[in-house]
Amino acid sequence: MASHGIGKSTLILQICDKIDIQGKILYVSGEESAEQIKLRADRLNVHKDNLLFLSETDIDNIEAQIEKNNPEFVIIDSIQTVYSDDITSSAGSVSQVREITARIMKICKHKGITTIIIGHVTKDGTIAGPRVLEHMVDTVLYLEGERYFSYRILRGVKNRFGSTNEIGMFEMENEGLVEILDPSSILISDKDSSGSSGTVIIVSLEGTRPLLIELQALVTQSFFGMPRRNAIGIDYNRLTLLAAVLEKKTRVSLGTQDIYLNVVSGIKINEPAIDLGICVATVSSLKNIPIDKKVVVIGEVGLTGEVRSVNLIDKRLNEAEKLGYKKCIIPESNKKYLKESHKLDIIGVKNVSEAIKYLGLA
Repeated sequence: MASHGIGKSTLILQICDKIDIQGKILYVSGEESAEQIKLRADRLNVHKDNLLFLSETDIDNIEAQIEKNNPEFVIIDSIQTVYSDDITSSAGSVSQVREITARIMKICKHKGITTIIIGHVTKDGTIAGPRVLEHMVDTVLYLEGERYFSYRILRGVKNRFGSTNEIGMFEMENEGLVEILDPSSILISDKDSSGSSGTVIIVSLEGTRPLLIELQALVTQSFFGMPRRNAIGIDYNRLTLLAAVLEKKTRVSLGTQDIYLNVVSGIKINEPAIDLGICVATVSSLKNIPIDKKVVVIGEVGLTGEVRSVNLIDKRLNEAEKLGYKKCIIPESNKKYLKESHKLDIIGVKNVSEAIKYLGLA
């Protein structure tokens, strides 16, 4: 699943180039012509003698070509463009997608053909149109990222054959999507700049992979009577909740302040372990006091202001240590039960106020 312009066709062509099979590969595109695919293939230096291309949207013709060529690998790009004359609704509707997917699955499972079906997602990340597609297939992968940023994450959200805990991270370059072997080192724009107010380094888990990410907050006087809250890369509701916790539990006055929060590099983060980072970045920007650029902040924040434990803390600390960070603020409950010894100076805190005081923001 991917949104328009994010690189799904590029990724598919690279898969076709790397996959090691003796049989035929059938690439069915209802969106692009043979000339467009050929130009992209040349740019990516993809030259496979067993790669067949079909520009078609009629499922009857697609089935006929699968029967005729008997490929080992089939790609449908995209399911929202394919239609059946037996159904009166337009291509991309629930009934069309259900019927098309069922017919593709029937022929490909009968012949033992590995098949990739590409679908689009909306701006909020859900499958465009029906979610029926997600329920019918064996595995669902999401290709995530902002089209104006070069980084992409390939995330498994359903897998009948194994775990969905792993992700792949790539950078879009001229030769296509290139794997990023050390994501943390590039997600922090400049270690020297992380000493400015409102900036903090957090550790987020993507699957089981820890990533060090730069979080930026900007707090300014509101001139419109109603203070604004704006979040890019995290849930807006989470930001408003944490702002309320700060106001109530740390006596920080945010009722007349606009708060803008940004996760650098266009990454989206959903886990609560970044809560403490959001809190200290907000206070840092409000008071215009920089946070030590060698400090990493980890912790979930509850409604009473307590800092709650997070999972896989040793992995997070190892990643921070590997990138040369010296100090790490973590939940006190995590510090008690660390399984490994670390060279980091580890500070355990029980609540947000303790973290703020330690960083000199009180």
